[in-house]
Amino acid sequence: MALKMHPSLAVHVGDWLKSEIVEPAGVSVTDLAAHFGVSRQALSTLLNGNASLSADMAIRFEKAFGVKADTLLRMQTAYELAQARAHEGNIKVRKFAGAA
Repeated sequence: MALKMHPSLAVHVGDWLKSEIVEPAGVSVTDLAAHFGVSRQALSTLLNGNASLSADMAIRFEKAFGVKADTLLRMQTAYELAQARAHEGNIKVRKFAGAA
């Protein structure tokens, strides 16, 4: 039996990056976006929890701050799964007859 994580424990990786990495570093979104070679809008959208973390962006954070891209992507996946689980009752799919 798999363990279920309560949805309230899942934090959007962008929110976490903003509060735990970017703000403590004292760097502006504009300056960090320029350092990363991405648009300010793309970085801001991620850090405000309105976009998913891409593998490419995870590697940028890993290179700049040392936080493992794998960890960041697992955080993103956990958040997305928690969001889906919150409304899984609305997903109407029956077990496939050919499944064991």
